Amino acid sequence: MAHLRPLENHEVDQELQDMFTHYENTRGFCPNSVKTMARRPEISKTFGKLNQVILYEGTVPEELKMLVALASSLASGCRYCQSHMSNLSSIYKAPDEKIAAIWEFETSDLFTEAERAAITVGIKGGTLPNEVSSEDFDNLKLHFSESEIVEIVATVALFGYLNRWNDTMATELEELPAQVTERAVGAKNWNAGKHI
Repeated sequence: MAHLRPLENHEVDQELQDMFTHYENTRGFCPNSVKTMARRPEISKTFGKLNQVILYEGTVPEELKMLVALASSLASGCRYCQSHMSNLSSIYKAPDEKIAAIWEFETSDLFTEAERAAITVGIKGGTLPNEVSSEDFDNLKLHFSESEIVEIVATVALFGYLNRWNDTMATELEELPAQVTERAVGAKNWNAGKHI
């Protein structure tokens, strides 16, 4: 059970209502994490802007950023973010088989060498203590420009925040991402853990 109740549209100002509506239009729901952050409106608004710049702008494909965020969330253990990033990976055209194979990314034919380099940083960057090495960066540099490497690391860092936020708050998982995760990785015995 969540430690704090997410706020509803009628409880927030117009800017946050617009943000909630944007999420509903692009994802089919507004994340409870954002609605809980809204108790401090500037945190929620600033997070929304940072999320937009990191995940939806730049030149690294959105599908790959979603898979990097999924890998980072798997490494950190945040089931809320695992489910959200399975959902967003699906929205950005990652097939269920690829989402389910994320732990086998090093050997699966579903992943390119560039994706493997980025997902390695996602997993190692999501681990505490951080395990990213100079060799991992050398491998990234074979496939990505310096600005793209910043996008990839920013994705991992954004989910460092979100993983800790949602696990600490025990944010309640919404129905849609739970359904997508069960569809994509249900065979791997995924469950929502504390996020129910």
